[in-house]
Amino acid sequence: MSGQLTLQDMPSPLVKVTPARLAVFEDCRRRYRMTYLDRPAPPRGGAWAHATLGAVVHNALRALLELPAARRSPERAAGLVERHWSSEGFRDDAQAGEYRARARGWVSRYVEEHGAGLGEPLGVERWVAAPIGGIVAEGRVDRIDAATGDDGAREAVVVDYKTGRGVPSPDDARSSRALALYALAAAGTLRRTCRRVELHHLPSGTVASTVHDEASLGRHRRRAEESAVDMAAADAALAAGGDPEALFPPSPGPRCARCDVRRHCPEGRAAAPPLAPWALLAP
Repeated sequence: MSGQLTLQDMPSPLVKVTPARLAVFEDCRRRYRMTYLDRPAPPRGGAWAHATLGAVVHNALRALLELPAARRSPERAAGLVERHWSSEGFRDDAQAGEYRARARGWVSRYVEEHGAGLGEPLGVERWVAAPIGGIVAEGRVDRIDAATGDDGAREAVVVDYKTGRGVPSPDDARSSRALALYALAAAGTLRRTCRRVELHHLPSGTVASTVHDEASLGRHRRRAEESAVDMAAADAALAAGGDPEALFPPSPGPRCARCDVRRHCPEGRAAAPPLAPWALLAP
């Protein structure tokens, strides 16, 4: 029949991606395969103290924002750090105690400085997902705040908490593909314009923010689409019986020192000595 569609005419299915999955694929394909594709998944490395610390702070702030606004005091925030504390990955009890005290101070100061502006977020640890171009961007956002644009329109702001060594700048916020994809996904999920993204660094009290425009969001989207196409093709080739070593080669380098699957990667172990689990804590 004239005009009948063939399989070749059908549009390609959208590829679901999270910023973390794309980042791992681009960083090291072997690590990506072992993390997301191999079943059973190979055993991972032990806990990292900086990751434990970040999770504690995130959990404390999430629990705080689940309370009525009148109960979100600096003292209660510090108490929630104690409730959610874990010492996994720290060198010893003394180091864990030092960073527990630091974390209490960080969240207490954060609530004292920003508590009045926290209001009622549109989402806390909110999962967002939306089709954008050839992908479905999805992921869990630390916090999504409500805002009002210059024209009075309802908008959303993506907030990402940071507890690491580096103090972020507005350039870091603007260059973060993860934040850009979260903004695009949040806009589709919430049906609000979302162009402002913010990095809240609790150790320093710094808030690094930027406002995207269509061009900058488009650049992030296109780069994500390009990586997603390569990722989906490699996944499909492996599922069809392709050689995992050829499809997902290692990318050895200094970052192998902190890789969770280095025990299964001779090239990674040769590339860099292992780091102590507490080496990446904020000084």
